[in-house]
Amino acid sequence: MKAALFALTVLAGASVLQPAGAQDRIYRCGNEYTNNVQQAKERGCKLVEGGNVTVLQSSKPAQAAAPAASPANAPKVSPADQKARDSDARAILEDELRKAEARLAELRKEYNDGAPQRNALELRNPQVYMERTADLKARVERAESDVAGIRRELERLK
Repeated sequence: MKAALFALTVLAGASVLQPAGAQDRIYRCGNEYTNNVQQAKERGCKLVEGGNVTVLQSSKPAQAAAPAASPANAPKVSPADQKARDSDARAILEDELRKAEARLAELRKEYNDGAPQRNALELRNPQVYMERTADLKARVERAESDVAGIRRELERLK
């Protein structure tokens, strides 16, 4: 057992001592690498030290395509159907906007500009009041964000 371990150690040590003849000096020129010394000197490249470098060639990026058109097998929608869909979408968004504005008005009333009405528990425990006030503020901000988002969607449909 010890002899096998010793032989393995000797083989591993011998492989470390052998020079890696296949690896030339590699120079880094920005995002490019080269092993051409002349080119590296001309471009002011830096020698890469401390390990092997593996460089993979990639294909060139595809040209920027024109705006994506719908696929040939996509179902066609008549202009009248599309207009009806747009009208339905607008009606749904307007309904959602009314609901969101009503929620916002209700929350603002309860928040009372940062001084909501205190209840009996909050009169005895000011920390509970501060936590409820912070929660109400966050809910008002979230409701305002919802209203703004729905309005943006409605503007986009125009």
